[in-house]
Amino acid sequence: MLDDLDDIHPLFHGAPATTEFKKLRKRLVREVREAIETYGMIERGARWLVCLSGGKDSYTLLAVLHELQWRGLLPVELLACNLDQGQPGFPATVLPEFLAKMGVPHRIEYQDTYSIVMDKVPQGRTYCALCSRLRRGNLYRIAREEGCSAVVLGHHRDDILETFFMNLFHGGRLATMPPKLVNEDGDLFLYRPLAFVAEADCEKFAQAMNYPIIPCDLCGSQDGLQRQQVKQLLDGWEARSPGRRQVMFRALMNTRPSHLLDPTLFDFVGLARTGTAGTASFEANPPQLLSED
Repeated sequence: MLDDLDDIHPLFHGAPATTEFKKLRKRLVREVREAIETYGMIERGARWLVCLSGGKDSYTLLAVLHELQWRGLLPVELLACNLDQGQPGFPATVLPEFLAKMGVPHRIEYQDTYSIVMDKVPQGRTYCALCSRLRRGNLYRIAREEGCSAVVLGHHRDDILETFFMNLFHGGRLATMPPKLVNEDGDLFLYRPLAFVAEADCEKFAQAMNYPIIPCDLCGSQDGLQRQQVKQLLDGWEARSPGRRQVMFRALMNTRPSHLLDPTLFDFVGLARTGTAGTASFEANPPQLLSED
């Protein structure tokens, strides 16, 4: 049975026996497995560095990946990693104790990026960009030291949508966080297996499992961030039209270059009329999608 102690990973011990929670758990496992398969994340025998911040999203990621591995559906080795960035008051013992108790292989790394961010970012500016770059650089280094081929992050569907609108409103481009990416050096994959998972489901799951949540006191302490503004906008749309987030997310998987304006993605110059009088048939040479090096 699903909830027999001998048949589940310790990360799921003590899980609620309610029908609602079982449906949530099943949905999470299905959506993560779907994202992994859709974007071809599995390299059999590979080693993944699973980044654990102590937030609801990373706990959900860790648990579901271990569930898939436990059931033989994810043939990779998982190494949990927490990067302690030296934030004042960070409870440094929480994650090591939790991971040891759960029997999860892990590495805890201390790097005081907090002081660098506070020193370099002018007053009134947001910390996120520099903090993210410093964190990512350290995670890439750790992945190489540990022989990992991929760095696995806990960004979910809502993060991806918010990033899309931030790029649209503030960056002047159509782009977001892809579920699968190769780093600039070309030696590591970056995976986001929660790409199809709603943030609300991560929150429900982590709370139901009573995982020891650690809040972010750096970027999470700033008001008026662009991401918060976009999140409020999306919340308003969702409240007025339930399901709007999922519709918008599906749009990111259903792009039509011929119906956008980027001449590098579609050959507008070579567009030719092929119909005869009285028809409405128009065709073009197949669009040439540019690869990213």
